[in-house]
Amino acid sequence: MRRVRANRASFSRVADPLCRARGSARAKYAKRVTERAPLSQKITAIAESATLKVDAKAKALKAEGRPVISYAAGEPDFSTPANVVEAAQAALADPANYRYSPAAGLPALKQAIVEKTKRDSGLEVEPNQVVVTNGGKQAVYQAFQVLLNPGDEVLLPAPYWTTYPEAIQLADGTPVEVFAGADQEYKVTVEQLEAARTPKTKVLVFVSPSNPTGSVYTPEETAAIARWALEHGVWIITDEIYQNLTYDGVRAVSIVEAVPEVAQQTLLLNGVAKTYAMTGWRVGWMVGPVDAIKAAANLQSHLTSNVNNVAQRGAIEALTGQQDSAEEFRQAFDRRRKLIVEELSKIEGVTVPTPQGAFYVYPDVQGLLGREWGGRQINTSLELADYILDEAEVAVVPGEAFGPSGYLRLSYALGEDQLLEGVQRLQRLFA
Repeated sequence: MRRVRANRASFSRVADPLCRARGSARAKYAKRVTERAPLSQKITAIAESATLKVDAKAKALKAEGRPVISYAAGEPDFSTPANVVEAAQAALADPANYRYSPAAGLPALKQAIVEKTKRDSGLEVEPNQVVVTNGGKQAVYQAFQVLLNPGDEVLLPAPYWTTYPEAIQLADGTPVEVFAGADQEYKVTVEQLEAARTPKTKVLVFVSPSNPTGSVYTPEETAAIARWALEHGVWIITDEIYQNLTYDGVRAVSIVEAVPEVAQQTLLLNGVAKTYAMTGWRVGWMVGPVDAIKAAANLQSHLTSNVNNVAQRGAIEALTGQQDSAEEFRQAFDRRRKLIVEELSKIEGVTVPTPQGAFYVYPDVQGLLGREWGGRQINTSLELADYILDEAEVAVVPGEAFGPSGYLRLSYALGEDQLLEGVQRLQRLFA
Protein backbone atom coordinates (compact mmCIF):
# COMPACT_ATOMS: atom_id res chain seq x y z
CA MET A 1 0.00 0.00 0.00
CA ARG A 2 2.84 2.35 0.87
CA ARG A 3 4.44 1.58 -2.49
CA VAL A 4 1.27 2.55 -4.31
CA ARG A 5 1.03 5.80 -2.36
CA ALA A 6 4.69 6.49 -2.98
CA ASN A 7 4.24 5.87 -6.66
CA ARG A 8 1.24 8.18 -6.72
CA ALA A 9 3.19 10.86 -4.89
CA SER A 10 6.10 10.41 -7.28
CA PHE A 11 3.73 10.67 -10.25
CA SER A 12 2.20 13.82 -8.75
CA ARG A 13 5.60 15.47 -8.45
CA VAL A 14 6.33 14.70 -12.08
CA ALA A 15 2.85 15.37 -13.44
CA ASP A 16 2.23 18.75 -11.82
CA PRO A 17 5.13 20.53 -13.53
CA LEU A 18 4.31 18.65 -16.74
CA CYS A 19 0.67 19.83 -16.60
CA ARG A 20 1.80 23.35 -15.88
CA ALA A 21 4.18 23.22 -18.82
CA ARG A 22 1.50 21.86 -21.10
CA GLY A 23 -0.93 24.51 -19.85
CA SER A 24 1.61 27.23 -20.52
CA ALA A 25 2.24 25.83 -23.99
CA ARG A 26 -1.49 25.76 -24.74
CA ALA A 27 -1.85 29.35 -23.55
CA LYS A 28 1.03 30.48 -25.75
CA TYR A 29 -0.42 28.59 -28.71
CA ALA A 30 -3.85 30.13 -28.13
CA LYS A 31 -2.25 33.59 -27.95
CA ARG A 32 -0.42 33.01 -31.25
CA VAL A 33 -3.63 31.82 -32.92
CA THR A 34 -5.56 34.82 -31.61
CA GLU A 35 -2.90 37.23 -32.82
CA ARG A 36 -2.80 35.56 -36.23
CA ALA A 37 -6.59 35.11 -36.55
CA PRO A 38 -8.34 37.51 -34.16
CA LEU A 39 -11.97 37.11 -33.19
CA SER A 40 -14.72 38.88 -35.08
CA GLN A 41 -14.51 42.62 -34.52
CA LYS A 42 -18.27 42.87 -34.93
CA ILE A 43 -18.95 40.38 -32.15
CA THR A 44 -16.25 41.52 -29.75
CA ALA A 45 -17.54 45.10 -30.04
CA ILE A 46 -20.95 44.12 -28.64
CA ALA A 47 -21.66 45.67 -25.24
CA GLU A 48 -23.04 43.38 -22.56
CA SER A 49 -26.71 43.98 -21.77
CA ALA A 50 -26.59 46.58 -19.00
CA THR A 51 -29.93 45.54 -17.54
CA LEU A 52 -28.93 41.89 -17.33
CA LYS A 53 -25.52 42.85 -15.93
CA VAL A 54 -27.02 44.90 -13.11
CA ASP A 55 -29.58 42.19 -12.39
CA ALA A 56 -26.88 39.51 -12.28
CA LYS A 57 -24.81 41.61 -9.86
CA ALA A 58 -27.85 42.12 -7.63
CA LYS A 59 -28.58 38.39 -7.61
CA ALA A 60 -24.95 37.59 -6.79
CA LEU A 61 -25.05 39.96 -3.82
CA LYS A 62 -28.30 38.39 -2.65
CA ALA A 63 -26.67 34.98 -2.86
CA GLU A 64 -23.98 36.30 -0.51
CA GLY A 65 -26.71 37.10 1.98
CA ARG A 66 -26.93 40.85 1.40
CA PRO A 67 -30.47 42.31 1.55
CA VAL A 68 -30.38 43.78 -1.95
CA ILE A 69 -33.59 45.03 -3.52
CA SER A 70 -33.40 45.04 -7.30
CA TYR A 71 -35.35 47.23 -9.69
CA ALA A 72 -33.14 46.11 -12.58
CA ALA A 73 -34.88 43.32 -14.44
CA GLY A 74 -37.78 43.86 -16.82
CA GLU A 75 -39.42 40.68 -15.62
CA PRO A 76 -42.85 40.22 -14.00
CA ASP A 77 -42.63 38.60 -10.59
CA PHE A 78 -45.87 36.68 -11.14
CA SER A 79 -46.15 33.01 -12.00
CA THR A 80 -47.26 32.15 -15.52
CA PRO A 81 -51.08 31.69 -15.58
CA ALA A 82 -52.15 28.16 -14.62
CA ASN A 83 -54.08 27.58 -17.86
CA VAL A 84 -50.91 28.24 -19.86
CA VAL A 85 -48.87 25.84 -17.73
CA GLU A 86 -51.57 23.18 -18.08
CA ALA A 87 -51.56 23.56 -21.86
CA ALA A 88 -47.80 23.03 -21.88
CA GLN A 89 -48.10 20.00 -19.63
CA ALA A 90 -50.64 18.49 -22.01
CA ALA A 91 -48.30 19.23 -24.91
CA LEU A 92 -45.59 17.18 -23.23
CA ALA A 93 -47.79 14.09 -23.58
CA ASP A 94 -48.20 14.56 -27.35
CA PRO A 95 -45.36 12.90 -29.34
CA ALA A 96 -45.98 15.35 -32.20
CA ASN A 97 -44.25 17.97 -30.07
CA TYR A 98 -41.09 15.86 -29.87
CA ARG A 99 -40.31 16.51 -33.53
CA TYR A 100 -39.19 19.38 -35.70
CA SER A 101 -41.99 21.75 -36.66
CA PRO A 102 -42.13 24.55 -39.27
CA ALA A 103 -39.31 27.03 -38.73
CA ALA A 104 -41.71 29.98 -38.96
CA GLY A 105 -44.00 28.64 -36.23
CA LEU A 106 -46.83 26.23 -35.53
CA PRO A 107 -49.83 27.02 -37.78
CA ALA A 108 -52.15 27.24 -34.76
CA LEU A 109 -49.92 29.80 -33.05
CA LYS A 110 -49.52 31.83 -36.23
CA GLN A 111 -53.31 31.95 -36.53
CA ALA A 112 -53.60 33.10 -32.91
CA ILE A 113 -51.08 35.85 -33.65
CA VAL A 114 -53.07 36.88 -36.73
CA GLU A 115 -56.14 37.29 -34.51
CA LYS A 116 -54.24 39.18 -31.81
CA THR A 117 -52.72 41.52 -34.40
CA LYS A 118 -56.19 42.36 -35.68
CA ARG A 119 -57.59 42.74 -32.16
CA ASP A 120 -54.82 44.85 -30.59
CA SER A 121 -52.99 46.45 -33.52
CA GLY A 122 -55.93 46.92 -35.88
CA LEU A 123 -54.11 45.20 -38.76
CA GLU A 124 -55.43 42.31 -40.83
CA VAL A 125 -52.69 39.92 -41.91
CA GLU A 126 -52.36 36.35 -43.16
CA PRO A 127 -50.40 33.56 -41.47
CA ASN A 128 -47.66 33.85 -44.11
CA GLN A 129 -46.98 37.33 -42.68
CA VAL A 130 -45.98 35.89 -39.29
CA VAL A 131 -42.74 34.38 -38.00
CA VAL A 132 -42.62 32.96 -34.47
CA THR A 133 -39.25 33.67 -32.83
CA ASN A 134 -37.27 32.60 -29.79
CA GLY A 135 -38.42 35.53 -27.69
CA GLY A 136 -38.75 39.18 -28.60
CA LYS A 137 -34.98 39.64 -28.82
CA GLN A 138 -34.69 37.30 -31.78
CA ALA A 139 -37.47 39.22 -33.50
CA VAL A 140 -35.50 42.45 -32.94
CA TYR A 141 -32.31 40.90 -34.27
CA GLN A 142 -33.97 39.44 -37.35
CA ALA A 143 -35.87 42.63 -38.15
CA PHE A 144 -32.64 44.61 -38.50
CA GLN A 145 -30.91 41.79 -40.37
CA VAL A 146 -33.74 41.71 -42.91
CA LEU A 147 -33.92 45.46 -43.52
CA LEU A 148 -30.40 46.84 -43.27
CA ASN A 149 -27.47 47.03 -45.63
CA PRO A 150 -24.01 48.33 -44.65
CA GLY A 151 -24.13 52.04 -43.96
CA ASP A 152 -27.90 52.33 -43.58
CA GLU A 153 -28.94 54.63 -40.75
CA VAL A 154 -31.58 53.85 -38.15
CA LEU A 155 -33.30 56.65 -36.26
CA LEU A 156 -33.36 55.49 -32.66
CA PRO A 157 -35.45 57.57 -30.26
CA ALA A 158 -33.71 57.83 -26.91
CA PRO A 159 -34.02 56.74 -24.17
CA TYR A 160 -34.01 53.32 -25.88
CA TRP A 161 -33.89 49.68 -24.86
CA THR A 162 -30.26 48.66 -24.50
CA THR A 163 -30.41 45.90 -27.16
CA TYR A 164 -31.48 48.08 -30.09
CA PRO A 165 -28.13 49.79 -30.89
CA GLU A 166 -26.25 46.50 -30.63
CA ALA A 167 -28.70 44.72 -32.95
CA ILE A 168 -28.47 47.59 -35.44
CA GLN A 169 -24.69 47.44 -35.52
CA LEU A 170 -24.73 43.65 -35.86
CA ALA A 171 -26.69 44.23 -39.08
CA ASP A 172 -23.99 46.71 -40.26
CA GLY A 173 -26.33 49.65 -39.69
CA THR A 174 -25.64 52.92 -37.93
CA PRO A 175 -27.85 53.96 -34.99
CA VAL A 176 -28.69 57.67 -34.93
CA GLU A 177 -29.98 58.73 -31.51
CA VAL A 178 -32.84 61.22 -31.31
CA PHE A 179 -33.21 62.25 -27.69
CA ALA A 180 -36.32 63.46 -25.87
CA GLY A 181 -36.06 64.33 -22.19
CA ALA A 182 -38.47 64.36 -19.29
CA ASP A 183 -39.82 67.73 -20.43
CA GLN A 184 -41.19 65.93 -23.52
CA GLU A 185 -42.30 62.89 -21.54
CA TYR A 186 -39.48 61.11 -23.40
CA LYS A 187 -41.37 61.25 -26.73
CA VAL A 188 -39.68 62.48 -29.91
CA THR A 189 -41.40 64.77 -32.38
CA VAL A 190 -41.66 64.71 -36.17
CA GLU A 191 -39.49 67.83 -36.23
CA GLN A 192 -36.72 66.03 -34.36
CA LEU A 193 -36.93 63.03 -36.68
CA GLU A 194 -36.82 65.23 -39.76
CA ALA A 195 -33.78 67.08 -38.41
CA ALA A 196 -31.99 63.73 -37.97
CA ARG A 197 -33.01 62.28 -41.35
CA THR A 198 -30.35 61.97 -44.07
CA PRO A 199 -30.23 60.26 -47.47
CA LYS A 200 -28.93 57.19 -45.59
CA THR A 201 -31.96 56.95 -43.27
CA LYS A 202 -33.59 53.55 -43.81
CA VAL A 203 -35.46 52.66 -40.60
CA LEU A 204 -37.19 54.27 -37.63
CA VAL A 205 -37.57 52.38 -34.35
CA PHE A 206 -40.93 53.19 -32.74
CA VAL A 207 -41.76 51.84 -29.27
CA SER A 208 -44.99 52.67 -27.46
CA PRO A 209 -45.30 51.87 -24.56
CA SER A 210 -41.60 52.42 -24.09
CA ASN A 211 -38.90 50.50 -22.36
CA PRO A 212 -37.24 52.17 -20.43
CA THR A 213 -39.57 55.14 -19.85
CA GLY A 214 -43.12 53.76 -19.86
CA SER A 215 -44.18 56.62 -22.15
CA VAL A 216 -47.12 56.09 -24.52
CA TYR A 217 -47.53 58.19 -27.65
CA THR A 218 -50.99 59.67 -28.18
CA PRO A 219 -52.96 58.58 -31.27
CA GLU A 220 -52.26 61.98 -32.83
CA GLU A 221 -48.51 61.80 -32.15
CA THR A 222 -48.40 58.26 -33.51
CA ALA A 223 -50.28 59.22 -36.68
CA ALA A 224 -48.00 62.21 -37.31
CA ILE A 225 -44.89 60.02 -37.11
CA ALA A 226 -46.49 57.39 -39.36
CA ARG A 227 -47.34 59.98 -42.02
CA TRP A 228 -43.80 61.35 -41.86
CA ALA A 229 -42.34 57.86 -42.39
CA LEU A 230 -44.77 57.20 -45.24
CA GLU A 231 -43.85 60.46 -46.95
CA HIS A 232 -40.13 59.74 -46.83
CA GLY A 233 -40.22 55.99 -47.48
CA VAL A 234 -38.71 55.15 -44.09
CA TRP A 235 -39.27 51.62 -42.79
CA ILE A 236 -40.67 51.32 -39.26
CA ILE A 237 -39.79 48.65 -36.72
CA THR A 238 -42.42 48.93 -33.99
CA ASP A 239 -41.89 46.96 -30.80
CA GLU A 240 -45.34 46.36 -29.29
CA ILE A 241 -44.46 43.91 -26.55
CA TYR A 242 -45.92 46.19 -23.83
CA GLN A 243 -49.06 47.17 -25.77
CA ASN A 244 -51.42 45.42 -23.32
CA LEU A 245 -49.86 47.06 -20.25
CA THR A 246 -51.33 50.57 -20.17
CA TYR A 247 -53.04 52.58 -17.43
CA ASP A 248 -55.40 55.49 -16.70
CA GLY A 249 -57.66 54.46 -19.57
CA VAL A 250 -54.85 55.01 -22.08
CA ARG A 251 -54.64 52.74 -25.13
CA ALA A 252 -51.41 52.23 -27.05
CA VAL A 253 -52.58 52.78 -30.62
CA SER A 254 -50.44 50.82 -33.07
CA ILE A 255 -48.71 52.87 -35.73
CA VAL A 256 -50.30 50.66 -38.41
CA GLU A 257 -53.73 51.35 -36.96
CA ALA A 258 -53.10 55.10 -36.85
CA VAL A 259 -52.13 55.15 -40.54
CA PRO A 260 -52.96 51.80 -42.20
CA GLU A 261 -51.02 52.63 -45.38
CA VAL A 262 -47.75 52.50 -43.45
CA ALA A 263 -48.16 48.74 -42.87
CA GLN A 264 -46.47 48.12 -46.23
CA GLN A 265 -43.21 49.37 -44.72
CA THR A 266 -43.60 48.25 -41.10
CA LEU A 267 -42.44 45.25 -39.08
CA LEU A 268 -44.38 44.64 -35.86
CA LEU A 269 -42.57 42.85 -33.04
CA ASN A 270 -44.31 41.30 -30.06
CA GLY A 271 -44.37 38.36 -27.66
CA VAL A 272 -45.99 36.77 -24.61
CA ALA A 273 -43.21 37.52 -22.12
CA LYS A 274 -44.46 40.67 -20.42
CA THR A 275 -48.26 40.48 -20.54
CA TYR A 276 -48.43 36.83 -19.44
CA ALA A 277 -45.35 36.58 -17.18
CA MET A 278 -43.68 34.20 -19.63
CA THR A 279 -40.17 35.65 -19.92
CA GLY A 280 -38.49 32.25 -19.65
CA TRP A 281 -40.70 30.58 -22.25
CA ARG A 282 -38.97 32.49 -25.07
CA VAL A 283 -41.84 33.00 -27.51
CA GLY A 284 -42.00 36.16 -29.60
CA TRP A 285 -42.95 36.98 -33.17
CA MET A 286 -42.67 39.41 -36.02
CA VAL A 287 -45.42 40.47 -38.44
CA GLY A 288 -45.01 42.37 -41.69
CA PRO A 289 -45.06 42.42 -45.48
CA VAL A 290 -44.79 39.00 -47.12
CA ASP A 291 -41.37 39.52 -48.72
CA ALA A 292 -39.77 40.75 -45.49
CA ILE A 293 -41.31 37.95 -43.42
CA LYS A 294 -40.23 35.33 -45.96
CA ALA A 295 -36.67 36.64 -45.68
CA ALA A 296 -36.87 36.48 -41.88
CA ALA A 297 -38.18 32.91 -42.05
CA ASN A 298 -35.31 31.91 -44.33
CA LEU A 299 -32.83 33.44 -41.89
CA GLN A 300 -34.45 31.66 -38.96
CA SER A 301 -34.37 28.32 -40.80
CA HIS A 302 -30.57 28.52 -40.64
CA LEU A 303 -30.26 30.36 -37.34
CA THR A 304 -32.45 28.41 -34.90
CA SER A 305 -35.19 26.59 -36.83
CA ASN A 306 -38.44 26.24 -34.86
CA VAL A 307 -39.18 27.61 -31.41
CA ASN A 308 -39.69 24.98 -28.70
CA ASN A 309 -42.99 23.28 -29.52
CA VAL A 310 -44.16 22.97 -25.92
CA ALA A 311 -43.59 26.69 -25.36
CA GLN A 312 -45.49 27.44 -28.55
CA ARG A 313 -48.45 25.39 -27.29
CA GLY A 314 -48.37 27.41 -24.08
CA ALA A 315 -48.34 30.64 -26.09
CA ILE A 316 -51.42 29.52 -28.03
CA GLU A 317 -53.29 29.15 -24.75
CA ALA A 318 -52.00 32.51 -23.52
CA LEU A 319 -53.36 34.30 -26.58
CA THR A 320 -56.63 32.41 -26.98
CA GLY A 321 -57.53 31.35 -23.43
CA GLN A 322 -58.96 33.28 -20.49
CA GLN A 323 -57.41 36.71 -19.94
CA ASP A 324 -58.32 37.12 -16.27
CA SER A 325 -54.76 36.51 -15.05
CA ALA A 326 -53.28 39.02 -17.49
CA GLU A 327 -55.76 41.64 -16.30
CA GLU A 328 -54.89 40.90 -12.68
CA PHE A 329 -51.20 41.40 -13.50
CA ARG A 330 -51.99 44.72 -15.20
CA GLN A 331 -53.97 45.98 -12.23
CA ALA A 332 -51.16 45.01 -9.84
CA PHE A 333 -48.65 46.89 -12.00
CA ASP A 334 -50.94 49.91 -11.94
CA ARG A 335 -51.00 49.93 -8.11
CA ARG A 336 -47.22 49.64 -8.00
CA ARG A 337 -46.82 52.37 -10.62
CA LYS A 338 -48.77 54.84 -8.51
CA LEU A 339 -46.85 53.89 -5.38
CA ILE A 340 -43.38 54.22 -6.85
CA VAL A 341 -44.11 57.54 -8.56
CA GLU A 342 -45.55 58.97 -5.33
CA GLU A 343 -42.60 57.84 -3.22
CA LEU A 344 -39.81 58.75 -5.64
CA SER A 345 -41.33 62.21 -6.05
CA LYS A 346 -40.62 62.85 -2.36
CA ILE A 347 -36.86 62.89 -3.04
CA GLU A 348 -35.63 66.44 -3.64
CA GLY A 349 -33.74 66.70 -6.92
CA VAL A 350 -35.67 63.87 -8.59
CA THR A 351 -38.23 64.54 -11.34
CA VAL A 352 -40.59 61.65 -12.05
CA PRO A 353 -42.82 61.73 -15.15
CA THR A 354 -45.78 59.42 -14.62
CA PRO A 355 -45.50 56.44 -17.00
CA GLN A 356 -48.67 55.39 -18.80
CA GLY A 357 -47.48 51.96 -19.87
CA ALA A 358 -45.07 49.05 -19.40
CA PHE A 359 -43.70 48.56 -15.85
CA TYR A 360 -40.86 51.06 -15.62
CA VAL A 361 -40.38 54.48 -14.14
CA TYR A 362 -37.60 56.68 -15.51
CA PRO A 363 -36.80 59.52 -13.10
CA ASP A 364 -34.63 62.46 -14.10
CA VAL A 365 -31.95 62.59 -11.39
CA GLN A 366 -29.85 65.44 -12.70
CA GLY A 367 -30.72 67.35 -9.54
CA LEU A 368 -28.69 64.80 -7.55
CA LEU A 369 -25.60 65.03 -9.75
CA GLY A 370 -22.61 67.33 -9.45
CA ARG A 371 -22.80 66.99 -5.69
CA GLU A 372 -21.06 65.09 -2.92
CA TRP A 373 -22.95 62.23 -1.31
CA GLY A 374 -21.52 60.17 1.54
CA GLY A 375 -18.10 61.70 0.96
CA ARG A 376 -18.18 60.77 -2.75
CA GLN A 377 -18.42 63.21 -5.63
CA ILE A 378 -21.23 61.99 -7.91
CA ASN A 379 -21.28 63.45 -11.43
CA THR A 380 -23.04 60.83 -13.56
CA SER A 381 -26.01 58.53 -13.21
CA LEU A 382 -23.59 55.60 -13.57
CA GLU A 383 -21.72 56.78 -10.49
CA LEU A 384 -25.05 57.41 -8.77
CA ALA A 385 -26.27 53.86 -9.45
CA ASP A 386 -23.01 52.44 -8.04
CA TYR A 387 -23.34 54.62 -4.96
CA ILE A 388 -26.96 53.54 -4.43
CA LEU A 389 -26.02 49.86 -4.66
CA ASP A 390 -23.05 50.25 -2.32
CA GLU A 391 -24.75 52.38 0.32
CA ALA A 392 -28.45 51.46 0.15
CA GLU A 393 -28.19 47.96 -1.33
CA VAL A 394 -30.67 48.93 -4.04
CA ALA A 395 -30.02 47.98 -7.67
CA VAL A 396 -31.13 50.41 -10.40
CA VAL A 397 -30.02 50.78 -14.02
CA PRO A 398 -28.23 54.04 -14.95
CA GLY A 399 -29.34 56.19 -17.86
CA GLU A 400 -26.09 55.51 -19.72
CA ALA A 401 -27.53 52.09 -20.61
CA PHE A 402 -30.36 53.75 -22.53
CA GLY A 403 -28.82 56.96 -23.85
CA PRO A 404 -27.63 60.13 -22.07
CA SER A 405 -26.58 60.26 -18.44
CA GLY A 406 -28.80 61.86 -15.84
CA TYR A 407 -31.53 59.25 -15.45
CA LEU A 408 -32.29 55.96 -13.73
CA ARG A 409 -34.57 53.12 -14.74
CA LEU A 410 -36.51 51.31 -12.05
CA SER A 411 -38.73 48.37 -12.87
CA TYR A 412 -41.77 48.09 -10.63
CA ALA A 413 -42.27 44.42 -11.49
CA LEU A 414 -41.64 43.38 -7.90
CA GLY A 415 -43.77 42.98 -4.78
CA GLU A 416 -45.21 46.10 -3.17
CA ASP A 417 -43.47 45.55 0.18
CA GLN A 418 -40.04 45.34 -1.41
CA LEU A 419 -40.86 48.14 -3.81
CA LEU A 420 -41.73 50.47 -0.93
CA GLU A 421 -38.76 49.41 1.20
CA GLY A 422 -36.33 50.06 -1.66
CA VAL A 423 -37.62 53.57 -2.35
CA GLN A 424 -37.62 54.40 1.37
CA ARG A 425 -33.94 53.45 1.45
CA LEU A 426 -33.38 55.98 -1.34
CA GLN A 427 -35.34 58.61 0.59
CA ARG A 428 -33.09 58.09 3.60
CA LEU A 429 -29.93 58.04 1.46
CA PHE A 430 -30.68 61.40 -0.15
CA ALA A 431 -32.36 63.09 2.82
